[in-house]
Amino acid sequence: MYHAHHGRLRLAAFAVFAAALTAIGVTAPAALPARAATVNADYVMAYFVESPNGSGDSNTVHLAVSPDGLEWTPLHENQPILVPTAGTKGIRDPYVYRLQDGSWVLVATDILTGGDFFAANPAIHVWTSPDLVHWSSDRMLTVNAVNTQSYSWAPEVFWDAGRKQYGILFSGIPNGSSVSKILVSYTSDFVTASTPQVFFDNNGQGNIIDADMITGVNGVNYLYYRGSDATLRGAKSTSLNPGSFTEYVTAPPQGQCVEAPTVVRSLTNPNTWWLWGDNYCPNNTFDVWQGDIASGNWTAVSKANYTAPLGSKHNTIQPITSTEYNALISTYGTTSTMRLKSWDYPGRYVRHQNGVGRIDPLPFDPQADSQWKVVPGLADSTDVSFESVNYPGSYLRHSNFDLVLNVDDNSAQFAADATFKKVPGLANSAWSSFQSYNYPGRYIRHYNYVLELQPIATALDQADATFHVAP
Repeated sequence: MYHAHHGRLRLAAFAVFAAALTAIGVTAPAALPARAATVNADYVMAYFVESPNGSGDSNTVHLAVSPDGLEWTPLHENQPILVPTAGTKGIRDPYVYRLQDGSWVLVATDILTGGDFFAANPAIHVWTSPDLVHWSSDRMLTVNAVNTQSYSWAPEVFWDAGRKQYGILFSGIPNGSSVSKILVSYTSDFVTASTPQVFFDNNGQGNIIDADMITGVNGVNYLYYRGSDATLRGAKSTSLNPGSFTEYVTAPPQGQCVEAPTVVRSLTNPNTWWLWGDNYCPNNTFDVWQGDIASGNWTAVSKANYTAPLGSKHNTIQPITSTEYNALISTYGTTSTMRLKSWDYPGRYVRHQNGVGRIDPLPFDPQADSQWKVVPGLADSTDVSFESVNYPGSYLRHSNFDLVLNVDDNSAQFAADATFKKVPGLANSAWSSFQSYNYPGRYIRHYNYVLELQPIATALDQADATFHVAP
């Protein structure tokens, strides 16, 4: 996941928040109520965070949860769950994995925020947990003792039943080479690891990074990675032996700034798979494809159909039980802030910039310009108002039918201008539209990407006035 261009809340508290949202007509994030205990009912995502100018960078472990693997709710207000104390005291590329006994391990690259990606580092971070809630202290595990001058990037874990050991895949430079290859080191305890071997180099081509392993799919194992041309590729093998994988997907449709593939299987349809790719130009965006892992046919998913946590980078996604899901929510809480995604421009989010309301594509800084506290309406508590997260006390209101961010002056006029009725989305009833409190014939819509309060007459107007409210 490296390229030269990269630079407790409690359940009770969330319940209060969700109840408040319901009272004012705003639906709480999906799948947050407690769920019955079943096997693999939900998903957890691990990631670190960045922002384009670096102001939002945090080389720490963050977690999010999802019922469907596409719409994600950050835990702990999108603040760190684990803060590294070993090594450089910074991580990237966290990978969480369920071990054979049902417990968990989390491994990560050792790089401090702002640190040198290419610095020699033979070790990775390791945390262990019985339940995703109670975590060990982090420790360093040397995986590349042979070439101590190589970096050790993007570690991932898989179980090799034949060896009765865990394989740790990572990107590094083997002795005698000058380019990155996918290496493997084996461990039984995540305390010591074997001498690394070249696991995959695409027939000697090398210059590849970011391996993601999926094992035992109808007798076949799949390895996705970032190729030398900065696109995502796939290889497969009926064996887990080093050197046995052969490329079978040359490049899913994409641009050439995508890395860190994450392959996810649907919990409701075993024939449906998603491939996540971390885009780094522009940074802080994910591309997602849906398809069939066996054929390697992938089709781009609209950004309307998935929402990653704000600022998230190099994710890993794993299925979890409902008991684990409920424990994560109860322990860490979720988030009190919301974002509004445009229906017809789903890569764009409602934000304020220089006091003007508009929709802009991610990424941008400050990221908090797009975060809102959806509060009871200032003029009518059954409606809603949008309070800025980074300018508390300032609200989105209309002035001359333009949407602007102003400080609440406690006047009746301001309260009325800053109050909106949430209704089913005019273009998609599963989404939302916002009707003016004091001009009920007008709705918030974007025009030339700027937010206005306008009457709605056409299908285009309806699309421009429809938004998805989510963390």
